Amino acid sequence: MTFHKKKILIVFFACFGMMAVLAGRLVYLMIFESEYYQELAQDLHERERSIKAARGRIVDRTGTVLADNRTVCTISVIHSQIEDPEAVIQMLCKELGLSEETVRSRVEKVSSIERIQSNVDKEVGDAIRAYHYAGVKVDEDFKRYYPYDELASKVLGFTGSDNQGIIGLEVMYDEYLEGIPGTILTLTDARGIEIENAKEERVESVPGNDLVVSLDYNIQSYAQQEALKVMEAKQADYVSILIMNPQNGEIYACVNVPEFDLNDPFTLNTGVDDSLMTEEQKQDALNQMWRNQSVNDTYEPGSTFKIFTSSAALLTGTCTLEDHFNCPGYKIVEDRRIRCHKVGGHGDQDFTHAIMNSCNPALMTMGLAMGTDLFYDTFVDYGLLTETGIDIPGEASTIMHQKENIGEVELATMTFGQSFQITPVQLATMASSVINGGRRITPHFAVAVQERSSGQVLKEFDYEVQEGIVTEEVSAQMREILEKVVSEGSGNKAYLEGYRIGGKTATSQTLPRSANKYISSFLGFAPANDPQVLAVCIVHDPQGVYYGGTVCAPVVKEIFANILPYLGIEKDESLIKGTEEQE
Repeated sequence: MTFHKKKILIVFFACFGMMAVLAGRLVYLMIFESEYYQELAQDLHERERSIKAARGRIVDRTGTVLADNRTVCTISVIHSQIEDPEAVIQMLCKELGLSEETVRSRVEKVSSIERIQSNVDKEVGDAIRAYHYAGVKVDEDFKRYYPYDELASKVLGFTGSDNQGIIGLEVMYDEYLEGIPGTILTLTDARGIEIENAKEERVESVPGNDLVVSLDYNIQSYAQQEALKVMEAKQADYVSILIMNPQNGEIYACVNVPEFDLNDPFTLNTGVDDSLMTEEQKQDALNQMWRNQSVNDTYEPGSTFKIFTSSAALLTGTCTLEDHFNCPGYKIVEDRRIRCHKVGGHGDQDFTHAIMNSCNPALMTMGLAMGTDLFYDTFVDYGLLTETGIDIPGEASTIMHQKENIGEVELATMTFGQSFQITPVQLATMASSVINGGRRITPHFAVAVQERSSGQVLKEFDYEVQEGIVTEEVSAQMREILEKVVSEGSGNKAYLEGYRIGGKTATSQTLPRSANKYISSFLGFAPANDPQVLAVCIVHDPQGVYYGGTVCAPVVKEIFANILPYLGIEKDESLIKGTEEQE
């Protein structure tokens, strides 16, 4: 045998051997890994379409549904199945109101399935289905729907096209609300054309669970009406009203007008033509519109913060109820002459009347008696340098001096709520601690998660409570003093016959002071001897008269007149008789 013949035989047997090995390997794969390849083949011949899960509802404390779902449709096309492309294009343009260019590009795109439009009204989806055009798919799913449009918009938040939360409670509790999507599996041939008479396989979606919140539709609605009324009357920039239970932190209402339409959250509520804006400018404007000013923004609280200073003075023992303070209309601190709101001064007054009169020199005297270290440390002990933990994203932190940078002037101005900033919800939380016996509660909205169809409670939320912020004695003293602020002092416009109302007014200037812009506010609670509800009203840049006692105290009075009976807090007949006897 020649050398060349031997070489050919060697190559032949080598190739034969390799083929045998490959054949053996193929047999092995077919026998021992058949399940894997069967799944792979099935994947190549199944088309998958997702089914959105019905999102859990958001339900208020009375059972009123604040966030729900409505049935909508997703319209898609399957390129390989379309028999009359032009008819399909013209029909989709007509029914969906889309441009021919948009529809044509999607219909003519070679893909396994192409979405034309989602969140289509069910009536439109039914009309498209009635054409019976090959290659056009109409799948029903869900879209978030808010029955009351603007109500509590900055609390509830909204969802995107994927049904996931974007802001507010919708994003905070997404894990409970979102549910599990399902799928539709369609059998196709190798070309991607559905096999005739082949049954679709459905994996049904699992709906999300309902979120029960402490918001009360009736209280929220009434507070929102009052906020709009005072905003219009005073031509203010915006108004915030927060109503909560100071005993457990449940929030009954959180209003920040102007609110926005939850069913149309990407349309600005300012009336500004956004077509002239850049994408960045439009997004900035939307972010501003969505802000919850009660939680996301800080401000100088002004005289409502005297609740802290006076209670801290009593708590630390640096002042007592028997102490007297002289007010000539100002106080000299270092090289500064810091005036009182009463130019002629209040003269001699005891501790209680100093608070009733909202006297700045008296409060400065209290703070200076405490000194920087004790004042600052008590500020920290009250929890004012930590966030409240409210269950809304983006809570702002207190803006405060570093301890080493607090001189006597800074300390003096801090005593009446200037030169630092807190959020409205921080103010409400601090005041709650002072009047509820000394417990720092966590303000919150979520109460429970429950299964929608059965109503079975799956989870109840617990919130942190810190004891011993003030003593029971100091709390009782402050409740009595703050009741006199309303019955006899600067908060008298919040007085409501037959009820024991406590509260504190405030008027503060925004920065820069030269702009002459003001923030009016009032914090009130009832009944003063056993507080069950607390309300904060803040009006930003009111025109004309801007004093908190004149602008905001009447708003809280009107709110209390309506919601106290609703909450089961009845008038005290002895107080009414006492008033009649005095008259």
